[in-house]
Amino acid sequence: MTSKTNLTGLSDLKVLSDERLAAIIREKDRELYGEIIRRYQTKLSHYLRKFVHDADELEDVLQDVFIKTYKNLYDFNVNKKFSSWIYRIAHNEAVNYIKKHRKEAFSLDAKELEIIDEKIDVKKEFDAQLLKNKIGKSLSLMKEKYREPLLLYYFEEKSYEEISDIMRIPRSTVGILIMRGKNILKEFLTR
Repeated sequence: MTSKTNLTGLSDLKVLSDERLAAIIREKDRELYGEIIRRYQTKLSHYLRKFVHDADELEDVLQDVFIKTYKNLYDFNVNKKFSSWIYRIAHNEAVNYIKKHRKEAFSLDAKELEIIDEKIDVKKEFDAQLLKNKIGKSLSLMKEKYREPLLLYYFEEKSYEEISDIMRIPRSTVGILIMRGKNILKEFLTR
């Protein structure tokens, strides 16, 4: 039997909640931390790509997130939502990166505005690409306090409560920032 089976009493780690997995890692088997990385690597990479455009630097920032998460695992309250906690760490690392690299451009990846229709209309595709570029440029011009909640809500599909935890602001403020951010984005897009 593997240590995964022995320690969890389950043959499949996938059925464990993130919070329970964090508790097991802290209490019994730190080697299971690889499961946290497996669960969050793609999600956090996608999220951080909005801030870090160089692939090597993105990997460095992502590695920093996982190192800080590992080092601070004992500080995590298993009664709270793990995803909000790890996104908070990623948020902080993104802010640190932005402070160091303020001049770099901001862009969205192709998945955000992908054309799903099999019969791609060239004009539609061109218009979609223009819109994608316009949105990316508009988001880059936006103050971080408005951009961050928009990205978390619309692109990372986080709830107001999760955004509140990640950004450490009141839930009501999240709604206000998203509303104001949408209005700013509309202004940029209509120019």
